[in-house]
Amino acid sequence: MSDHGWIQAMREERYEDAWAIERDVLAARDPATRDDPALAYHQRWVWDGRAVDDREVLVRCYHGLGDTLQFARFLPVLAQRARSVTVEAPARLHALLRFPGVTLAAFDVTHPLPPSACDIEITELSAALRCTPRDVPVPYLDAAPAPLPANTIGLCWQAGDWDAERWVPPALLESIASRHRCLSLVSAPTTLPVINPEGCPFDLPATAALIAGCALVITVDTMIAHLAGALGRPTWLLLRAAPDWRWDPARRDSAWYPHTRLYAQPRAGDWQTPVAAVARDLDTFQGEDHGQPPQPVRARVLG
Repeated sequence: MSDHGWIQAMREERYEDAWAIERDVLAARDPATRDDPALAYHQRWVWDGRAVDDREVLVRCYHGLGDTLQFARFLPVLAQRARSVTVEAPARLHALLRFPGVTLAAFDVTHPLPPSACDIEITELSAALRCTPRDVPVPYLDAAPAPLPANTIGLCWQAGDWDAERWVPPALLESIASRHRCLSLVSAPTTLPVINPEGCPFDLPATAALIAGCALVITVDTMIAHLAGALGRPTWLLLRAAPDWRWDPARRDSAWYPHTRLYAQPRAGDWQTPVAAVARDLDTFQGEDHGQPPQPVRARVLG
C-alpha cells in the first residue's frame, strides 16, 4: 500500500489499518539499513518490530521538536510496559519531558547513545504500543502559567526555515493584533502591535509558561502548535492547503489535540481566507482568565 493509504488511514483514525501498513513496510526493509549512520537522523528507522514489553527500551528522538512533543504522550504508557525507559532527546526539551519511570539523556548528534535491548524512534511508539492519540488524556504536559493579562492571545506566524510555505506574512495578522491583546510566540523582534515586540525567549520552559498563560494560541504548523496542544490550551492552527499527514484539511478538529481547531488554506498560497476566518471567530471567542491582573509584560516574565 502507498504512503497515501497510510496518510488517509491516520487522518480517518483507522489506526489498525495504518499499523498494518507500517508492519508491511517494516517487513520489507533490509535489517542492515536500521539506524543507518549514512542517512540524516530524520530519515532513519530504528524499531525492529519486536515487542517493547519487559525490555530495556531506548527511545531516540530523531525528528523535530514538534514530533517529539506530539509523541511524548505515549511515554507513560511505554514506562508501564517496559522494564526501563531512557529517552535520548535534545536537552532543551528535558524540562518538559519529566514522566515517572522515564530517564532522560541528552541527544548529542555526534555521539548518540549505544544501542539498547530495544531501540525505537519516538514517532514509532504508537504502532509499537498499539496506542492511539485518543487513548492518552490531554493535557499530558504541564507548565505553570506566566502572569499575563487576562485573555491574552499568543501569535506564531513562522515555522522552520526548511518550509517557508508554513509562514504567514505578519502583515496579515496586523488587524488581529490591533484589535486584541496579543503576545508574540516567535523568537525574533516584530513590528506587530504585541505586548512583547522583542519576541519570545528562545527557551522552551519559558515558552511553555507563556503558552499556559494565554487564553488562546493562534499558530502555524510548527513546534508551538504541538506544545500548545500538549498543554491542552485552546489552539487555532493555520494550515497550508496540503498539510502533512497529522492534519486533515477537510476537518476542523484533530484527534491528536482535542482543544485545537484547524483553519486550512482553500488553495495553495491563500493565507487571507483562513486568517479572515480566524478574525471572525475571535469576535465570539470567550477566553479563559487565569486570575492574573492586567499588567505589561516585562523582562521578568519573558526572561
